[in-house]
Amino acid sequence: MNDLIGFFDSGVGGISVLHEARRLLPNEHFLFYGDNLNAPYGPRPLGEIRALSAAGIDILFARGVKAIVIACNTATSAYAEIVRKAHPELPIVGMEPALKPAHFARHGGKVIVLATDATLRLEKFERLLRLYGDDVITVVGEGLVELVEGGKAQSPEAQSRLEALLNPYKDEQVDAIVLGCTHYPFLREPIQRLFPGAEIFDGRYGTAMRLKSLLDQNHLRSDDSTGSVEYQSSAGPEAVALMKQLMAALG
Repeated sequence: MNDLIGFFDSGVGGISVLHEARRLLPNEHFLFYGDNLNAPYGPRPLGEIRALSAAGIDILFARGVKAIVIACNTATSAYAEIVRKAHPELPIVGMEPALKPAHFARHGGKVIVLATDATLRLEKFERLLRLYGDDVITVVGEGLVELVEGGKAQSPEAQSRLEALLNPYKDEQVDAIVLGCTHYPFLREPIQRLFPGAEIFDGRYGTAMRLKSLLDQNHLRSDDSTGSVEYQSSAGPEAVALMKQLMAALG
């Protein structure tokens, strides 16, 4: 049996999820594929997101992976249920904006959900909003994915862009901020500086724990002494180098 776990993302954001998975599952072998050439997915029409996601995930299937993580909120919202129905034999884990824990962390204030346009407008998030949508402010993170993809997460440009997006809510009591895109954890520090009293949530740890649980349930855990990571990108070696750089920066 192939021992690879496939990770798919629209770009480099899923590296933040892969880092959590590596920490929890150090003996596993991972193949990370990022479709950097077509990032960002968020502004694209639903049919286009599904087609790009299918093409990227098919690359993982071609390697005979034993499980797949869709490490992208937008691709999960658009395509996860489709691919699960087509491959019921395979553990497939997706992302979900961490609105539920953020909701329960409130103490009279509001929750900001920062996500892509597609994530916020698709049915998956609408269901979450119906359950945990009290005092939620949704913000489309326009331009943020491009900055992370360009290796500028800690740049003055990123700080300025975040200020433009989030400063309108500085006078609100914001108790929690949900990072609803896997690129956004790389912007965590400048976001926290803007809202020092807010607790920040993302879905990385929950996704990695779900992967671990499914591997255990299906008796798919690797018994190798050490694991590994292989990186691929539709945009070539420069994007792969950025993936490795971001992974190293997370420690």
